[in-house]
Amino acid sequence: MILYNVTVKIDHEVHDEWLQWMREVHIPEVMASGLFLEHRLARVLLQDEEDGVTYSFQYTCSDMSAMQKYTGLHAPYLQKAHADRYKDKFVAFRTLLEVI
Repeated sequence: MILYNVTVKIDHEVHDEWLQWMREVHIPEVMASGLFLEHRLARVLLQDEEDGVTYSFQYTCSDMSAMQKYTGLHAPYLQKAHADRYKDKFVAFRTLLEVI
């Protein structure tokens, strides 16, 4: 099983609207790809929140083939939609893990 983790630090100024958009629009669009089995959203604790709040979005898929399909077919559009909407109000990084 593959775990795709996206960590995002979002500016306080847009936090509430962003979190609502993520829950109501972005996560459903990611899941609509049909390539992930489940997802989880968690707030990262013990982080300096002076310049924003940090979240971890975790998506699981069955294998690397599904992940590669998502990365090739869906990720570019979805990442661009997020970047266009929130421009300089966030920082993000992605981590790909194999569940043992």
